[in-house]
Amino acid sequence: MIPLRDRNPRSTTPIFTVGLIVANVLIFLYQLSLGPRAGDLLVFTYGMVPARLELAFTTPDVTLGQAFFPFLSSMFLHSGWLHLLGNMWFLWVFGDNVEDRLGHLKYLLFYLLAGLGAGFTHVIFNLNSTVPALGASGAISGVLGAYLILFPRSRVLTLIPLFIIFFTVELPAAIILGYWFLIQTVSGLGSLGAGAAGGVAWWAHIGGFVLGMAMVKLFGTRQPRRYVIGDG
Repeated sequence: MIPLRDRNPRSTTPIFTVGLIVANVLIFLYQLSLGPRAGDLLVFTYGMVPARLELAFTTPDVTLGQAFFPFLSSMFLHSGWLHLLGNMWFLWVFGDNVEDRLGHLKYLLFYLLAGLGAGFTHVIFNLNSTVPALGASGAISGVLGAYLILFPRSRVLTLIPLFIIFFTVELPAAIILGYWFLIQTVSGLGSLGAGAAGGVAWWAHIGGFVLGMAMVKLFGTRQPRRYVIGDG
């Protein structure tokens, strides 16, 4: 199921949702401009490598900054166009309404904290991995968790692929996001004990989503604006 757009109106301009999308695209273009060799070095340096965290405490070759800064920088790196476009599409569909309800600055803080929490969840389940983890999906998973809490009944126009036939249907956000989280959970459980091979950071998605559901209550939300149409 691929969400295309929701039927949830907003009352403010999603400046940080748009800003995050622009920042991710510009950084990815810069990443491509470096070429394969320098691009790989950028990914290894600023991507999140779980095993690097232990090395920061056991060897002078890795500093705390080198170990912890990638928890932030890895949120703005992507492995390819499909990775980038998929993440940015979900952020655009669901992020604007969450920003509208949280307020701009709280939304940005929420996004970054969700991404950091998702990163730590990934590390917990992949302590010895030397594979760089990268992408905005952990932070975006937090946005999805917040959307589920705030707008569970919101209608989402969804593309359903059925073999070679594609059709669209409107479904409640609770079904779309519940199905998405179920896939992450089943895949995450299936990945346990699979080693440090590359692939999807399922536990980052799970951690970000659960953290987003919890944090949105702590952050508090604004009441949506209501409009009265007069006679004159």
